[in-house]
Amino acid sequence: MAKHTESKPLIGINLDVKAGPPEEAAIQTTYTDSILRSGGVPVLLPPMADDHLKAVLSRLDGVMLIGGADYCPSLYNEEADGTVDLAHARRQDFDFRLARQVLAVKSMPVLGVCLGAQLLNILQGGSLIQDIKTALPESHVEHVSKNGWQEGFTRHEVRLEPATTLAAVYGKERFEVPTSHHQSVKSLGRSLKVSALADDGVVEAIEMVDRTFVIGVQWHPERDYETNKPLFDRLVAAAREFAEQARQA
Repeated sequence: MAKHTESKPLIGINLDVKAGPPEEAAIQTTYTDSILRSGGVPVLLPPMADDHLKAVLSRLDGVMLIGGADYCPSLYNEEADGTVDLAHARRQDFDFRLARQVLAVKSMPVLGVCLGAQLLNILQGGSLIQDIKTALPESHVEHVSKNGWQEGFTRHEVRLEPATTLAAVYGKERFEVPTSHHQSVKSLGRSLKVSALADDGVVEAIEMVDRTFVIGVQWHPERDYETNKPLFDRLVAAAREFAEQARQA
């Protein structure tokens, strides 16, 4: 295992990929700042081969999967409708390989944000609502800006489900979140349960029932660190616990 201090666990973070030339692997600093503020050290993970990824993961204590454009609906056996904005193919390929390897590491904590939450659901055999406005035209909850999800963030309340890890993390039943997503969980993947909902019934968070900390939130906690500090604090604490267990093994 890595020789890093117990108080500063290493949290791997995937990157968005933008077309070139040359291609660019990038991340918004709100993600990395949130990890740093909660006492972790962010380690950026650009697309790489499986053998390199395996070597890196052996040195990490946790992983955060960030937001971005859409995964191809063929991954959950559907055809893309006209609302889908596909993520870069190289990012999609790496994200799924990364998530598979991470979940294969027993007890490694994982936080999925927006697209990262959807990744966890698809990987476990679940499916997505391809466009919330199309599927739920009667909804008055603004999950995205009125003129398209690319134009930024709005806010709405979420309701945490009782007896979930997420409810214990936040210690409250309802609160307001920054949000910018046009897709969400439709059918729930294996070993997952719903841990938060919006008022229109859209799934806002999921967690893995047989893991201590594998959580996906549909909102963007990094855009409101003060409200979501308990979530980042718990990710870093879980990563610290994972590191300690690994040292004792």
